[in-house]
Amino acid sequence: MKNDMALHYDRLIDENNDPVNDPPPLKEYMDKWDGQAFLEKLEVNADKTVLEIGVGTGRLAVRVAPFCRAFTGIDLSPKTIIRAKEHLGTIDRVTLICGDFNTYDFSENFDVIYSSLTFMHIEDKQSAVNKVYRLLNPSGRFILSIDKNQEPFIDLGSRRIEIYPDNPEDTESFLKAAGFVITETVETEFACVFVAEKGE
Repeated sequence: MKNDMALHYDRLIDENNDPVNDPPPLKEYMDKWDGQAFLEKLEVNADKTVLEIGVGTGRLAVRVAPFCRAFTGIDLSPKTIIRAKEHLGTIDRVTLICGDFNTYDFSENFDVIYSSLTFMHIEDKQSAVNKVYRLLNPSGRFILSIDKNQEPFIDLGSRRIEIYPDNPEDTESFLKAAGFVITETVETEFACVFVAEKGE
């Protein structure tokens, strides 16, 4: 399954599908999941270290990495990581990892962790949320955007990728079970955004 997903996103790069280079109308469309309001919830500043789960080609990272002390992004797809390095290569203190978030052994903790349109690819969501909690520094923030779509597949016509849809009720349970305090829930046109904090 993970290999299928990585191959799917590799093929998107081969098909010249790179959201960083989307025209303005398509960028506005993608903002319906994680636009400026989502980014403001990160509360990023020059003192904070940040991790993005599912960095892709850097669609969100190009708007976050310049404003934090250090930025790390992880993604399963080798070709999207290569493209992300092209987009983020001129920004200092950026680390990009090709790997599986649930199994990768991070050597540091973070002040902010965020993810958008990625948890639908994670089957064991509780394990992932537990790991986010462990990786956060005290008082750290986790901002998660989950797609409202409940279809079990991404269907592109020529190929279909199995996903694990998220829903707000289960996501809230996962966050609370991990130890998070949910400080805010925001609904956008296409997503539900959770803002959660780790205690001191």
